[in-house]
Amino acid sequence: MEVINNIKKLLYPSKDYIFDEVIIKDKHINIIYNEVLSDTKSINDYILFRLSKLKLEEFNHLEDNLYACNVLVINESDIVNYLNNGFAIIIYKKIYAVELRSSLDRGITTIQSELSLSGPKDAFSESFNTNLGLIRRRIKSNYLKSETMDIGKVSKTKIGVLYIDNIVKKDLVRHVLKQLNKIDIDGIIDSSYLKNSLENKFNLFPTLIMTERPDKCSMALLEGKIVILVDTSPYAIILPSFFIDFFHTTDDYFQKSFNASFIRIIRLIAFLIAIFVPGLYIAITTRNYNLVPLDLLLVLKAGRTFVPFPAYIEAIFMIICFEILKESDLRMSVVSGSAISILGGLILGDAAVAAGIVSPIMIIIIAISSIAGLIFSSIELSNAIRTYKIFILILGSIFGIYGVILGGIIILFNLLTTETFGYNYLSFDKNEIKDSIIKIDTRIRKRNTKLSKNIIRGKYR
Repeated sequence: MEVINNIKKLLYPSKDYIFDEVIIKDKHINIIYNEVLSDTKSINDYILFRLSKLKLEEFNHLEDNLYACNVLVINESDIVNYLNNGFAIIIYKKIYAVELRSSLDRGITTIQSELSLSGPKDAFSESFNTNLGLIRRRIKSNYLKSETMDIGKVSKTKIGVLYIDNIVKKDLVRHVLKQLNKIDIDGIIDSSYLKNSLENKFNLFPTLIMTERPDKCSMALLEGKIVILVDTSPYAIILPSFFIDFFHTTDDYFQKSFNASFIRIIRLIAFLIAIFVPGLYIAITTRNYNLVPLDLLLVLKAGRTFVPFPAYIEAIFMIICFEILKESDLRMSVVSGSAISILGGLILGDAAVAAGIVSPIMIIIIAISSIAGLIFSSIELSNAIRTYKIFILILGSIFGIYGVILGGIIILFNLLTTETFGYNYLSFDKNEIKDSIIKIDTRIRKRNTKLSKNIIRGKYR
Protein backbone atom coordinates (compact mmCIF):
# COMPACT_ATOMS: atom_id res chain seq x y z
CA MET A 1 0.00 0.00 0.00
CA GLU A 2 1.33 3.42 -0.99
CA VAL A 3 0.38 5.12 2.30
CA ILE A 4 2.24 2.52 4.34
CA ASN A 5 5.37 2.83 2.17
CA ASN A 6 5.34 6.63 2.46
CA ILE A 7 5.10 6.47 6.27
CA LYS A 8 7.89 3.90 6.47
CA LYS A 9 10.15 6.20 4.44
CA LEU A 10 9.39 9.11 6.76
CA LEU A 11 10.07 7.09 9.92
CA TYR A 12 13.11 5.11 8.74
CA PRO A 13 15.36 3.99 10.50
CA SER A 14 13.42 4.22 13.80
CA LYS A 15 12.46 0.80 15.13
CA ASP A 16 9.97 1.86 17.82
CA TYR A 17 7.23 2.41 15.20
CA ILE A 18 5.34 -0.84 14.71
CA PHE A 19 3.59 -1.71 11.44
CA ASP A 20 1.12 -4.60 11.72
CA GLU A 21 -1.24 -6.04 9.15
CA VAL A 22 -4.11 -8.16 10.44
CA ILE A 23 -6.70 -10.10 8.47
CA ILE A 24 -10.15 -10.16 10.07
CA LYS A 25 -13.05 -11.66 8.14
CA ASP A 26 -11.02 -11.42 4.91
CA LYS A 27 -10.43 -7.70 5.55
CA HIS A 28 -6.79 -6.52 5.38
CA ILE A 29 -6.36 -3.90 8.12
CA ASN A 30 -3.11 -2.05 8.80
CA ILE A 31 -2.29 -0.83 12.30
CA ILE A 32 0.59 1.56 13.02
CA TYR A 33 1.64 2.70 16.48
CA ASN A 34 4.66 3.70 18.53
CA GLU A 35 5.39 1.02 21.12
CA VAL A 36 6.86 3.62 23.50
CA LEU A 37 4.11 6.24 23.35
CA SER A 38 1.08 4.00 22.88
CA ASP A 39 -0.37 1.45 25.29
CA THR A 40 0.35 -1.82 23.48
CA LYS A 41 -1.79 -3.83 25.88
CA SER A 42 -4.84 -1.71 25.00
CA ILE A 43 -4.11 -2.17 21.31
CA ASN A 44 -4.16 -5.94 21.72
CA ASP A 45 -7.00 -6.15 24.23
CA TYR A 46 -9.20 -3.44 22.81
CA ILE A 47 -8.66 -2.67 19.11
CA LEU A 48 -8.01 -6.20 17.89
CA PHE A 49 -10.72 -7.65 20.12
CA ARG A 50 -13.25 -5.05 18.99
CA LEU A 51 -12.39 -5.50 15.30
CA SER A 52 -12.90 -9.24 15.58
CA LYS A 53 -16.45 -8.63 16.86
CA LEU A 54 -17.55 -6.25 14.10
CA LYS A 55 -20.07 -7.20 11.45
CA LEU A 56 -19.06 -6.93 7.81
CA GLU A 57 -21.06 -3.75 7.16
CA GLU A 58 -19.55 -2.05 10.24
CA PHE A 59 -16.03 -2.07 8.79
CA ASN A 60 -16.95 0.79 6.46
CA HIS A 61 -17.53 3.17 9.41
CA LEU A 62 -14.99 2.28 12.05
CA GLU A 63 -15.26 5.74 13.66
CA ASP A 64 -18.82 4.84 14.72
CA ASN A 65 -18.04 1.31 15.84
CA LEU A 66 -14.77 1.61 17.77
CA TYR A 67 -15.92 2.75 21.18
CA ALA A 68 -12.75 4.55 22.24
CA CYS A 69 -12.53 7.85 24.02
CA ASN A 70 -11.19 9.55 20.90
CA VAL A 71 -11.45 8.18 17.35
CA LEU A 72 -10.74 10.60 14.50
CA VAL A 73 -10.71 10.39 10.71
CA ILE A 74 -7.47 12.03 9.58
CA ASN A 75 -5.45 12.76 6.45
CA GLU A 76 -2.23 11.07 5.43
CA SER A 77 -0.24 14.22 6.23
CA ASP A 78 -1.36 14.03 9.88
CA ILE A 79 -0.34 10.42 10.54
CA VAL A 80 3.16 11.08 11.93
CA ASN A 81 1.91 13.87 14.21
CA TYR A 82 -0.74 11.60 15.74
CA LEU A 83 1.72 8.72 16.08
CA ASN A 84 4.07 10.97 18.05
CA ASN A 85 1.18 11.90 20.35
CA GLY A 86 0.47 8.30 21.34
CA PHE A 87 -2.36 7.55 18.90
CA ALA A 88 -2.70 4.23 17.10
CA ILE A 89 -3.40 4.54 13.37
CA ILE A 90 -5.83 2.16 11.66
CA ILE A 91 -5.86 2.13 7.87
CA TYR A 92 -8.83 0.52 6.14
CA LYS A 93 -10.40 2.51 3.30
CA LYS A 94 -10.03 5.56 5.56
CA ILE A 95 -7.29 6.56 8.00
CA TYR A 96 -8.34 6.48 11.67
CA ALA A 97 -6.46 7.77 14.71
CA VAL A 98 -7.38 6.09 18.01
CA GLU A 99 -6.13 7.67 21.24
CA LEU A 100 -4.41 4.99 23.32
CA ARG A 101 -1.62 6.90 25.04
CA SER A 102 0.76 5.18 27.39
CA SER A 103 1.13 6.76 30.83
CA LEU A 104 4.64 8.20 30.91
CA ASP A 105 4.27 10.78 33.70
CA ARG A 106 5.19 10.34 37.36
CA GLY A 107 1.65 11.03 38.55
CA ILE A 108 0.55 13.67 41.01
CA THR A 109 3.24 14.27 43.62
CA THR A 110 3.68 16.67 46.51
CA ILE A 111 5.10 20.17 46.14
CA GLN A 112 8.90 20.40 46.19
CA SER A 113 9.94 24.02 45.56
CA GLU A 114 7.06 26.14 46.91
CA LEU A 115 6.35 24.59 50.25
CA SER A 116 3.45 25.82 52.35
CA LEU A 117 2.44 25.17 55.93
CA SER A 118 -1.22 24.79 55.03
CA GLY A 119 -3.36 24.42 51.94
CA PRO A 120 -3.25 21.84 49.12
CA LYS A 121 -0.11 19.75 48.65
CA ASP A 122 -0.62 18.42 45.10
CA ALA A 123 1.74 19.63 42.38
CA PHE A 124 1.82 19.68 38.60
CA SER A 125 3.41 16.79 36.71
CA GLU A 126 4.83 16.44 33.19
CA SER A 127 1.43 15.46 31.72
CA PHE A 128 -0.55 18.28 30.07
CA ASN A 129 -3.92 16.56 30.62
CA THR A 130 -3.14 15.88 34.27
CA ASN A 131 -2.17 19.52 34.86
CA LEU A 132 -5.27 20.81 33.09
CA GLY A 133 -7.37 18.42 35.17
CA LEU A 134 -5.87 19.72 38.42
CA ILE A 135 -7.04 23.23 37.50
CA ARG A 136 -10.46 22.20 36.18
CA ARG A 137 -10.92 20.22 39.39
CA ARG A 138 -10.71 23.52 41.27
CA ILE A 139 -12.59 25.76 38.81
CA LYS A 140 -15.68 23.88 37.67
CA SER A 141 -16.95 26.51 35.26
CA ASN A 142 -17.71 26.54 31.56
CA TYR A 143 -16.10 29.99 31.46
CA LEU A 144 -12.67 28.43 32.03
CA LYS A 145 -11.28 28.29 28.51
CA SER A 146 -8.22 26.41 27.23
CA GLU A 147 -6.79 27.34 23.83
CA THR A 148 -4.13 24.93 22.63
CA MET A 149 -1.41 25.18 20.00
CA ASP A 150 1.80 23.42 19.04
CA ILE A 151 5.07 25.36 19.31
CA GLY A 152 8.44 24.16 18.08
CA LYS A 153 9.28 23.25 14.50
CA VAL A 154 10.80 19.95 15.63
CA SER A 155 9.36 19.21 19.10
CA LYS A 156 5.72 20.20 18.27
CA THR A 157 5.13 20.80 21.98
CA LYS A 158 1.54 21.25 23.08
CA ILE A 159 0.86 24.60 24.77
CA GLY A 160 -2.34 25.48 26.61
CA VAL A 161 -3.46 29.07 27.27
CA LEU A 162 -5.97 29.13 30.12
CA TYR A 163 -8.22 32.03 31.14
CA ILE A 164 -11.67 32.65 32.58
CA ASP A 165 -13.72 34.16 29.77
CA ASN A 166 -16.05 36.36 31.84
CA ILE A 167 -13.22 37.76 34.00
CA VAL A 168 -10.11 38.28 31.85
CA LYS A 169 -9.78 41.21 29.46
CA LYS A 170 -9.90 40.02 25.85
CA ASP A 171 -7.10 42.41 24.82
CA LEU A 172 -4.71 40.59 27.15
CA VAL A 173 -5.68 37.20 25.69
CA ARG A 174 -5.17 38.44 22.14
CA HIS A 175 -1.82 39.98 23.07
CA VAL A 176 -0.57 36.73 24.66
CA LEU A 177 -1.73 34.58 21.74
CA LYS A 178 -0.05 36.99 19.31
CA GLN A 179 3.23 36.76 21.25
CA LEU A 180 3.05 32.96 21.29
CA ASN A 181 2.41 32.77 17.56
CA LYS A 182 5.55 34.84 16.95
CA ILE A 183 7.79 32.27 18.64
CA ASP A 184 9.90 30.48 16.05
CA ILE A 185 12.10 27.90 17.72
CA ASP A 186 13.15 24.29 17.08
CA GLY A 187 11.72 22.95 20.32
CA ILE A 188 10.09 23.76 23.65
CA ILE A 189 11.43 21.21 26.13
CA ASP A 190 10.28 23.00 29.27
CA SER A 191 8.17 26.01 30.19
CA SER A 192 11.42 27.89 30.88
CA TYR A 193 12.04 27.97 27.12
CA LEU A 194 8.68 29.66 26.66
CA LYS A 195 9.30 32.04 29.54
CA ASN A 196 12.57 33.20 28.00
CA SER A 197 10.81 33.90 24.72
CA LEU A 198 8.01 35.91 26.34
CA GLU A 199 10.06 37.96 28.79
CA ASN A 200 12.21 41.02 28.21
CA LYS A 201 15.72 39.56 28.08
CA PHE A 202 17.39 42.81 29.17
CA ASN A 203 15.48 43.16 32.45
CA LEU A 204 16.77 41.38 35.54
CA PHE A 205 13.48 41.39 37.45
CA PRO A 206 11.08 38.58 36.48
CA THR A 207 7.83 39.66 34.85
CA LEU A 208 6.34 36.14 34.78
CA ILE A 209 5.79 33.67 37.59
CA MET A 210 6.62 29.99 37.19
CA THR A 211 4.86 27.73 39.65
CA GLU A 212 4.23 24.04 40.29
CA ARG A 213 1.14 24.80 42.40
CA PRO A 214 -2.29 24.29 40.73
CA ASP A 215 -3.97 26.21 43.57
CA LYS A 216 -1.78 29.24 42.86
CA CYS A 217 -2.70 29.06 39.17
CA SER A 218 -6.39 28.82 40.04
CA MET A 219 -6.14 31.90 42.25
CA ALA A 220 -4.38 33.78 39.43
CA LEU A 221 -7.11 32.82 36.95
CA LEU A 222 -9.77 34.15 39.32
CA GLU A 223 -7.86 37.45 39.46
CA GLY A 224 -8.10 37.87 35.69
CA LYS A 225 -4.65 36.58 34.78
CA ILE A 226 -3.61 34.00 32.19
CA VAL A 227 -1.98 30.64 32.89
CA ILE A 228 0.12 28.81 30.29
CA LEU A 229 0.60 25.05 30.56
CA VAL A 230 3.39 23.31 28.65
CA ASP A 231 3.31 19.61 27.92
CA THR A 232 6.27 17.69 29.48
CA SER A 233 6.83 20.49 32.03
CA PRO A 234 5.74 20.42 35.70
CA TYR A 235 5.78 24.23 35.89
CA ALA A 236 3.03 26.57 34.69
CA ILE A 237 3.50 30.23 33.73
CA ILE A 238 1.33 32.98 35.25
CA LEU A 239 1.12 36.33 33.45
CA PRO A 240 1.10 39.22 33.77
CA SER A 241 2.97 39.28 37.08
CA PHE A 242 3.71 42.43 39.02
CA PHE A 243 6.49 43.23 41.47
CA ILE A 244 4.14 43.01 44.46
CA ASP A 245 3.11 39.44 43.47
CA PHE A 246 6.53 38.09 44.50
CA PHE A 247 5.86 39.16 48.10
CA HIS A 248 2.66 37.10 48.25
CA THR A 249 2.36 33.37 48.91
CA THR A 250 -0.62 31.03 48.98
CA ASP A 251 -0.18 30.72 52.75
CA ASP A 252 -1.20 34.39 53.08
CA TYR A 253 -4.78 33.45 52.20
CA PHE A 254 -4.95 30.55 54.64
CA GLN A 255 -4.23 32.59 57.79
CA LYS A 256 -5.41 35.70 59.56
CA SER A 257 -4.80 39.12 58.00
CA PHE A 258 -2.51 40.33 60.80
CA ASN A 259 -0.17 37.36 60.42
CA ALA A 260 -0.14 37.64 56.63
CA SER A 261 0.62 41.38 56.82
CA PHE A 262 3.46 40.81 59.28
CA ILE A 263 5.09 38.15 57.07
CA ARG A 264 4.76 40.37 53.99
CA ILE A 265 6.51 43.23 55.80
CA ILE A 266 9.28 40.79 56.76
CA ARG A 267 9.65 39.83 53.08
CA LEU A 268 9.94 43.49 52.06
CA ILE A 269 12.57 44.11 54.75
CA ALA A 270 14.42 40.98 53.62
CA PHE A 271 14.42 42.27 50.03
CA LEU A 272 16.00 45.57 51.12
CA ILE A 273 18.51 43.82 53.41
CA ALA A 274 19.56 41.40 50.67
CA ILE A 275 20.37 44.22 48.23
CA PHE A 276 21.60 47.13 50.33
CA VAL A 277 23.27 45.83 53.53
CA PRO A 278 26.67 44.78 52.03
CA GLY A 279 26.92 48.08 50.11
CA LEU A 280 26.00 50.11 53.19
CA TYR A 281 28.60 48.28 55.28
CA ILE A 282 31.32 48.93 52.69
CA ALA A 283 30.31 52.59 52.35
CA ILE A 284 30.34 53.17 56.12
CA THR A 285 33.61 51.38 56.87
CA THR A 286 35.57 52.82 53.93
CA ARG A 287 34.08 56.23 53.08
CA ASN A 288 31.45 57.64 55.42
CA TYR A 289 32.78 57.06 58.95
CA ASN A 290 30.65 59.84 60.43
CA LEU A 291 27.37 57.99 59.79
CA VAL A 292 27.82 55.62 62.76
CA PRO A 293 28.68 56.26 66.43
CA LEU A 294 32.38 56.14 67.28
CA ASP A 295 32.06 53.09 69.56
CA LEU A 296 30.38 51.06 66.80
CA LEU A 297 32.92 52.27 64.24
CA LEU A 298 35.80 51.12 66.44
CA VAL A 299 34.23 47.67 66.73
CA LEU A 300 33.78 47.44 62.96
CA LYS A 301 37.34 48.57 62.24
CA ALA A 302 38.82 46.31 64.91
CA GLY A 303 37.34 43.27 63.19
CA ARG A 304 39.28 44.12 60.03
CA THR A 305 42.63 44.94 61.64
CA PHE A 306 44.50 41.87 60.37
CA VAL A 307 42.59 41.37 57.07
CA PRO A 308 45.03 42.03 54.16
CA PHE A 309 42.37 42.75 51.51
CA PRO A 310 40.19 45.83 50.91
CA ALA A 311 36.65 45.50 52.24
CA TYR A 312 34.99 45.30 48.83
CA ILE A 313 37.33 42.49 47.70
CA GLU A 314 36.57 40.64 50.93
CA ALA A 315 32.82 41.07 50.41
CA ILE A 316 32.87 39.92 46.77
CA PHE A 317 35.00 36.91 47.76
CA MET A 318 32.48 35.93 50.44
CA ILE A 319 29.52 36.39 48.06
CA ILE A 320 31.18 34.15 45.46
CA CYS A 321 31.93 31.51 48.11
CA PHE A 322 28.31 31.54 49.25
CA GLU A 323 27.03 31.19 45.68
CA ILE A 324 29.38 28.25 45.08
CA LEU A 325 28.11 26.53 48.25
CA LYS A 326 24.51 27.28 47.29
CA GLU A 327 24.93 25.87 43.77
CA SER A 328 26.71 22.74 44.98
CA ASP A 329 24.01 22.20 47.61
CA LEU A 330 21.33 22.37 44.91
CA ARG A 331 23.07 19.98 42.51
CA MET A 332 24.20 17.33 44.99
CA SER A 333 22.11 14.63 46.65
CA VAL A 334 20.45 15.28 49.98
CA VAL A 335 23.12 13.48 52.02
CA SER A 336 26.08 15.04 50.19
CA GLY A 337 24.41 18.44 50.18
CA SER A 338 24.09 18.43 53.96
CA ALA A 339 27.76 17.51 54.30
CA ILE A 340 28.78 20.32 51.94
CA SER A 341 26.69 22.84 53.91
CA ILE A 342 28.35 21.82 57.18
CA LEU A 343 31.80 21.89 55.59
CA GLY A 344 31.30 25.32 54.02
CA GLY A 345 29.36 26.97 56.79
CA LEU A 346 31.31 25.81 59.82
CA ILE A 347 34.74 24.47 58.96
CA LEU A 348 35.73 26.75 56.06
CA GLY A 349 34.12 29.83 57.60
CA ASP A 350 35.82 29.32 60.94
CA ALA A 351 39.15 28.52 59.25
CA ALA A 352 38.95 31.66 57.07
CA VAL A 353 38.44 33.87 60.15
CA ALA A 354 41.22 32.14 62.09
CA ALA A 355 43.62 32.59 59.15
CA GLY A 356 42.81 36.30 58.94
CA ILE A 357 41.54 36.12 55.35
CA VAL A 358 38.10 37.52 56.22
CA SER A 359 36.69 39.33 59.21
CA PRO A 360 33.94 37.88 61.42
CA ILE A 361 31.73 40.92 60.82
CA MET A 362 31.98 40.49 57.05
CA ILE A 363 30.82 36.88 57.36
CA ILE A 364 27.83 38.06 59.42
CA ILE A 365 26.96 40.80 56.89
CA ILE A 366 27.16 38.51 53.84
CA ALA A 367 25.34 35.69 55.65
CA ILE A 368 22.43 37.95 56.65
CA SER A 369 22.22 39.40 53.14
CA SER A 370 22.36 36.00 51.44
CA ILE A 371 19.84 34.37 53.76
CA ALA A 372 17.46 37.30 53.25
CA GLY A 373 17.63 36.68 49.48
CA LEU A 374 16.66 33.02 49.93
CA ILE A 375 13.26 33.96 51.34
CA PHE A 376 11.88 34.23 47.80
CA SER A 377 11.00 31.04 45.92
CA SER A 378 11.48 32.69 42.50
CA ILE A 379 14.95 31.82 41.16
CA GLU A 380 14.82 34.78 38.76
CA LEU A 381 14.13 37.22 41.59
CA SER A 382 16.95 35.71 43.68
CA ASN A 383 19.32 36.13 40.72
CA ALA A 384 18.23 39.77 40.28
CA ILE A 385 18.83 40.42 44.00
CA ARG A 386 22.33 38.90 43.76
CA THR A 387 23.25 41.03 40.73
CA TYR A 388 21.98 44.27 42.23
CA LYS A 389 23.67 43.44 45.54
CA ILE A 390 27.07 43.30 43.83
CA PHE A 391 26.19 46.43 41.82
CA ILE A 392 25.33 48.40 44.97
CA LEU A 393 28.43 47.02 46.71
CA ILE A 394 30.71 48.33 43.92
CA LEU A 395 29.00 51.73 43.87
CA GLY A 396 29.29 51.94 47.67
CA SER A 397 33.00 51.16 47.57
CA ILE A 398 33.62 53.89 44.96
CA PHE A 399 31.24 56.69 45.95
CA GLY A 400 30.33 55.77 49.53
CA ILE A 401 26.80 56.39 50.75
CA TYR A 402 26.07 58.48 47.65
CA GLY A 403 26.81 55.43 45.52
CA VAL A 404 24.32 53.35 47.53
CA ILE A 405 21.68 56.07 47.07
CA LEU A 406 22.48 56.27 43.34
CA GLY A 407 22.14 52.49 43.05
CA GLY A 408 18.77 52.60 44.81
CA ILE A 409 17.57 55.27 42.36
CA ILE A 410 18.71 53.16 39.40
CA ILE A 411 16.85 50.11 40.76
CA LEU A 412 13.70 52.19 41.34
CA PHE A 413 13.95 53.65 37.83
CA ASN A 414 14.29 50.12 36.44
CA LEU A 415 11.17 49.01 38.30
CA LEU A 416 9.19 52.07 37.17
CA THR A 417 10.09 51.61 33.50
CA THR A 418 9.57 47.83 33.39
CA GLU A 419 6.46 46.60 31.59
CA THR A 420 4.77 43.22 31.67
CA PHE A 421 2.44 42.63 28.73
CA GLY A 422 1.48 46.27 28.49
CA TYR A 423 1.15 46.85 32.25
CA ASN A 424 3.53 48.81 34.45
CA TYR A 425 5.51 46.46 36.69
CA LEU A 426 4.93 48.54 39.84
CA SER A 427 1.30 49.38 39.13
CA PHE A 428 -1.47 48.13 41.35
CA ASP A 429 -5.10 49.11 41.45
CA LYS A 430 -6.92 50.94 44.23
CA ASN A 431 -8.87 47.73 44.86
CA GLU A 432 -5.57 45.93 45.61
CA ILE A 433 -4.30 48.39 48.21
CA LYS A 434 -5.96 46.30 50.90
CA ASP A 435 -4.16 43.22 49.62
CA SER A 436 -0.70 44.57 48.81
CA ILE A 437 1.85 44.62 51.63
CA ILE A 438 -0.82 45.09 54.31
CA LYS A 439 -3.67 42.59 54.00
CA ILE A 440 -7.04 43.82 55.21
CA ASP A 441 -10.15 41.65 55.12
CA THR A 442 -13.16 43.40 53.60
CA ARG A 443 -16.76 42.33 53.24
CA ILE A 444 -16.81 42.96 49.48
CA ARG A 445 -13.73 41.82 47.61
CA LYS A 446 -12.83 43.29 44.25
CA ARG A 447 -10.47 42.51 41.37
CA ASN A 448 -7.82 44.68 39.80
CA THR A 449 -9.62 46.91 37.27
CA LYS A 450 -6.53 46.75 35.04
CA LEU A 451 -6.98 42.98 34.66
CA SER A 452 -10.76 42.65 34.61
CA LYS A 453 -13.96 44.58 34.04
CA ASN A 454 -15.81 42.10 36.25
CA ILE A 455 -14.38 43.63 39.41
CA ILE A 456 -16.73 42.27 42.10
CA ARG A 457 -15.33 38.98 43.36
CA GLY A 458 -18.08 38.40 45.91
CA LYS A 459 -19.35 39.16 49.39
CA TYR A 460 -18.05 37.47 52.51
CA ARG A 461 -19.70 37.08 55.89
